[in-house]
Amino acid sequence: MTPRSDQPAIAVQNIVKRYGDFEAVKGITFDVADGEIFGLLGPNGAGKSTLIRMMTTLIPVTEGKAIIAGHDVSRDSDAVRRMIGVIPQALTSDIDLTVEENLSIYAKLYDVPKARREQNINELLEAVDLTKWRNAQTKTLSGGMRRRLEIARGLVHNPRIFFLDEPTTGLDPVSRVAVWEMLNNLKNKHHLTMLITTHYMDEADRLCDRIAIVDHGKLVALDTPMALKANVPGANVVEAQFANESPEWPERLRQLAGVTSVESQSAGMYRILTSSGSLTTTQLVEMTAGRGETIKSLSVQNTTLDDVFVHYTGRALRDEQVKAAAFVMPPRPGMQP
Repeated sequence: MTPRSDQPAIAVQNIVKRYGDFEAVKGITFDVADGEIFGLLGPNGAGKSTLIRMMTTLIPVTEGKAIIAGHDVSRDSDAVRRMIGVIPQALTSDIDLTVEENLSIYAKLYDVPKARREQNINELLEAVDLTKWRNAQTKTLSGGMRRRLEIARGLVHNPRIFFLDEPTTGLDPVSRVAVWEMLNNLKNKHHLTMLITTHYMDEADRLCDRIAIVDHGKLVALDTPMALKANVPGANVVEAQFANESPEWPERLRQLAGVTSVESQSAGMYRILTSSGSLTTTQLVEMTAGRGETIKSLSVQNTTLDDVFVHYTGRALRDEQVKAAAFVMPPRPGMQP
């Protein structure tokens, strides 16, 4: 295992990207510690994809710096490419090749020596539980198996830093859990640093050491999942659905004790942030009974990352449409981006 470094694996310093007069990324700064799983969240069009493309040398930086594993992406892009693995959202493995052929071709692109190439492929196939399918055509694999293949392919040249764009999009819940368990195991075994984008808030909450939220090209929040949730006004979330919709409901709900914000989710359904779930629900039941209204459903839960996202961006990530793949395979060393 590679020993942990005191230097950050990723250091982004006042990075800017302009397209003509349009500024897609507006002076973002953050570090990712060696061995950390770092989540990058934001609405569509927030600048996440542009930011990651700069960090992976696919597009040039307009201003500022991105230092990846000690190498400046603008001045030493070939070295950066040797240090990183990139997993795009779209499945890009060749379906007419076998599982092993997909890994072998990718290793050759990165000039991995033959002896090491065979060793890496064998170890990765075992790690992603695809050894039995090494000679199977990729077109015969399930979506979850193809995703595991692509993760193995991204690691075949032993990168230090792994960029993953929506790695579990389109997978069923069982496959999602399997992919995340595999990533955690690979991270621990190979001491990987991971930067991940995801729209699954439960995944980000459970797996990321820290999370950055980007909106309109700016970094609007950065902390651990626990600290981010603690900073949102309201310790609890009350979800209430009423039998009869009324334009007066939002204002009525804001008058309840402890309420800090009210979000309308659908007809008759409201998500209420409050400092006291028990007090708010008690008053809500009393209010509706006094007005002859009917509550169809009522629940109380702790603040989630969804609430954090709404707090900082004004909209729910679950309502954002999932973009098509933002990445393409990074050029191998020596190729032009």
